Amino acid sequence: MKQIKILVAEDDPNIRMGLKDTLESEGFAVVEAADGNTALSRFETQKADLVLLDIMMPEKSGYDVCREIRRTDRSTPIIMLTAKGEEIDKVVGLELGADDYITKPFGIHELLARVKAVLRRSMRDHDSPNRKADKKSDKNREGRFGCGRFTVDPRTYKLSDGRNEIDLSEREVNLLTYFKNHRQKVLSRDELLNAVWGINYLGTTRTLDQHIAQLRKKIETDPSRPEIITTVHGVGYRFEG
Repeated sequence: MKQIKILVAEDDPNIRMGLKDTLESEGFAVVEAADGNTALSRFETQKADLVLLDIMMPEKSGYDVCREIRRTDRSTPIIMLTAKGEEIDKVVGLELGADDYITKPFGIHELLARVKAVLRRSMRDHDSPNRKADKKSDKNREGRFGCGRFTVDPRTYKLSDGRNEIDLSEREVNLLTYFKNHRQKVLSRDELLNAVWGINYLGTTRTLDQHIAQLRKKIETDPSRPEIITTVHGVGYRFEG
């Protein structure tokens, strides 16, 4: 059985060594990088199955590394390591295409739970007998659809108002598509997480709420008073479209 390989990109040698020891004790192979350029180089050559990516690194930040990876690879899971209390770290990382984030300092059990959850989801998708059909479907995503004053094009990951285009992450496209297919229905946070992140996702609903907040900044006239994706307090969200 192929050993799962994890790229750990972290400039702090103590944290990096701790992550390496923990992951190797669980049977993972670990590739290390102490700066952004090395992280990109090793991602390209080592074919990692998952990336643990610190944000503050020399040469290239974790943001830059995530952005570069997502230009050519939309499927390899990326978990961002963010500073405690820095909400903007989480927001930007998710917007660039990260799958999840862990706030420092973090516990070993939380780290391993997040790693194993995203790996299960990734491998389930990869091993599915319908994977070829899924890939074909990805290449021929359903057509454009309306979202307020915008048009969403799932094939190009673009949001357009006829004059300007805004980039969308894959997660944002998947969220909007699911909302569109359930227009006017109240969707619980658990339903959205299961549909978009997968049934094995072990993270918290904070990740979903961060994505919704970012979508609102792109599609709402006034994100503080949303009219397209509305909150149903105590339940979840509704897409008014």
